[in-house]
Amino acid sequence: MKTILVVEDNAGIREMVREYLAEHGYRVRVASNGVEGLLETRHHPPDLILLDVMMPGMDGLEFLRKYRADAGTPVMFLTARDAELDKVLGLELGADDYLTKPFSMAELLARIRALLRRAGEKPTGGPVRVGVLELDAASRTFVVRGQRVDLTRSEFELMDLFMRHPQRVFTRVELLEHLQEDSVGSERTMDVHVRNIRAKIEEEPGKPRLIETVFGVGYRLNPGGAP
Repeated sequence: MKTILVVEDNAGIREMVREYLAEHGYRVRVASNGVEGLLETRHHPPDLILLDVMMPGMDGLEFLRKYRADAGTPVMFLTARDAELDKVLGLELGADDYLTKPFSMAELLARIRALLRRAGEKPTGGPVRVGVLELDAASRTFVVRGQRVDLTRSEFELMDLFMRHPQRVFTRVELLEHLQEDSVGSERTMDVHVRNIRAKIEEEPGKPRLIETVFGVGYRLNPGGAP
């Protein structure tokens, strides 16, 4: 049975989600703010986290900053903040999905199943090396210039795709479909993912040489883009 942690300060929403997910076969644990949520993750590691943004004590953004430092469990934001900037910030911090309140419970369940399915997918490719980049899907490790680099789940899946198809140009839509991110699937979303990856692998992220922008189309990996 999969365990889902609901971090939500609104008791009504928290209980509604808990009951609904329990009825659909999940073990549900709850917390009313980020501090309680972090304690829960340490004592009862979840398979997925539903995270409110605006909470007293420690809000969802601060929770995610601290949690992402040492864990890769899928995280979905549940929030009334629907501005694109808020969604982008959540993705930049490593959220895997974003659902705006009010939401339907059926949609929430569908997205949870999609995230858990992605998280449980078995890697199919062996280790791959492209220039200064090394990726091993089986051990979920990624190395740049001999140094291990931590990637979020979405970033890892994108690099796996790029490295198995160097020089191929992928449109933003193709990349979003690869991540199954139809929920927040704007081109802006993919730009955020690529910017985050560049910050981790490029020597000069402002002048990227590995992940190239193909203007008007999308992105490609340039195997010779690093000395």
